[in-house]
Amino acid sequence: MIISIVVYVISLLILYLIIETAVRNGINSSVIGEYLKKKHDEEEEREPDFDSDHHGT
Repeated sequence: MIISIVVYVISLLILYLIIETAVRNGINSSVIGEYLKKKHDEEEEREPDFDSDHHGT
């Protein structure tokens, strides 16, 4: 009984990993995924500089 539960949990974990990988690859290779990645990369390049003081104090 316990062995069957362990086998069931392991198979669900493997199935989860397979589906997660497939969805991630599908999203990354889609047109929208590429657009969002490009937009995210552009936002990282424009990170604000919090150390500079623009108020003149």
